[in-house]
Amino acid sequence: MQIETPPSEKPYEKPEGERRGLVIVNTGDGKGKSTAAFGLALRAHGRGKAVKIFQFMKVPSARFGEHRMFEQIGIPIEGLGDGFSWKSQDLERSAQLAREGWEKARAAILSGAHFLVVLDEITYPLIYGWLPLDGVLETLRTRPKEVHVVLTGRRCPPEIVELADTVTEMQMVKHAFKAGIPAQRGIED
Repeated sequence: MQIETPPSEKPYEKPEGERRGLVIVNTGDGKGKSTAAFGLALRAHGRGKAVKIFQFMKVPSARFGEHRMFEQIGIPIEGLGDGFSWKSQDLERSAQLAREGWEKARAAILSGAHFLVVLDEITYPLIYGWLPLDGVLETLRTRPKEVHVVLTGRRCPPEIVELADTVTEMQMVKHAFKAGIPAQRGIED
């Protein structure tokens, strides 16, 4: 490790642009995409802002750690899917659930009722061809200007990356699962 001298002056100028809703993408093969989106949801909720989370791959009855906590503090989170494709018994049903879920998420975004809408794991129904990319892009472009939208998942379509204001690609450097350590409740759920 190399020791650095802390900066003595602010390393950037304050932006002068208009405040507006952002499109934020968390993608890549590393861990932390959903976790980062949930952190933003907590931050917005802590400021008294309306937040809604849609999870495109989780089943409506899911009770992972985030569901339990968000329920306790009053952040609505809704599973829209049928689980990951390798767990699904009927991929056409999974596709139909994704389309129905998208209509709910689209309505929430366009309503302007939420400061932040999280579209967790939306990249999967997009890259599987279950959702039309053009409809998602149109919704992001025409949303009310004060609505922030976070999209998560691996292999985010380049058209969304291009449209987004902020894109973070999580890169896996090392993962316990690859070393044979199973997922840990409270860390991986």
